[in-house]
Amino acid sequence: MSLLRLAYCKREVFNMASNYSLLLLFLVFAGTFLETKGKLTPKFYSSKCPKALSIVQEEVVAAIKNETRIGASLLRLHFHDCFVNGCDASVLLDDTSSFVGEKTAAPNNNSIRGFEVVDHIKAKLEKACPGVVSCADLLALAARDSVVYLGGPSWKVRLGRRDSTTASRSAANTSIPPPTSNISSLISNFAAQNLSLRDLVALSGSHTIGLARCTSFRSRIYNESTIDAAFANSLQGSCPRSGNDDNLANLDHQTPTHFDNLYYKNLLKVKGLLHSDQELFNGTSSADKLVKIYANNTFAFFEHFAKAMINMGNIEPLTGSQGEIRTNCRKVN
Repeated sequence: MSLLRLAYCKREVFNMASNYSLLLLFLVFAGTFLETKGKLTPKFYSSKCPKALSIVQEEVVAAIKNETRIGASLLRLHFHDCFVNGCDASVLLDDTSSFVGEKTAAPNNNSIRGFEVVDHIKAKLEKACPGVVSCADLLALAARDSVVYLGGPSWKVRLGRRDSTTASRSAANTSIPPPTSNISSLISNFAAQNLSLRDLVALSGSHTIGLARCTSFRSRIYNESTIDAAFANSLQGSCPRSGNDDNLANLDHQTPTHFDNLYYKNLLKVKGLLHSDQELFNGTSSADKLVKIYANNTFAFFEHFAKAMINMGNIEPLTGSQGEIRTNCRKVN
């Protein structure tokens, strides 16, 4: 082979290698682009707003130190958001002249709270990275950070949600299960969100923290037989047959500010505060087995709860060019 021919062959090999390298680089970039545009990922803000996660965590911890109850409130906001047309922060929108928001829906009115804390966190995020971090992602992160600070499990929150530009009071009225739900309606409600029976029982464990209003458990403590008599009597003093609707009781009467598995132990003793709680262990459904498992194995509960929170956080997120990134979580831009 002549030297000229050899040089030509080497150049062709070099060009092929260069083209192959460029193709690989393109595929990696395209994959990253598609993941960013269409899927949620824990690293969504790694370059866009590196301090986003630490800002949310710090502010959540400060808020809980100021008022322990707020941890449960932030967790509940995420749940009530995701169950109404997906995790899009629609629950945070105030009423306007053009639509009625979800805050006054039956499951939310005089019940959900924590909006001022969300406002404060959002202001911090806007100062650090204007127009970057969505209110929907803020709720997802705040829920995780609340659980962790109160002693529960951690998980990698998938991020990249965008915020809705509208809300639906009617959807909130029909999509969020009421405390009077029976086990069959609970299963159907969660299945409508592509959540399994295990997700249902594990996510219900969030009632190991927080408080409930008298109006949500009054009927149970006066009219039901599947409740420990002494437990019911202990609640009747602060929750009479009429009046005092806003008086509060601990969802977990043993450790209401610590995220643990005692919620399930309470169910085994028919000491669930809400009718919907005790329905998970009523002797007639497949949920009974899971309640027993979680009551006896904190690790199993924590593992399944973390996975269920990821599943819930994946309910119909807005991504890519859908929706917007609100500057103020209470109103559209």
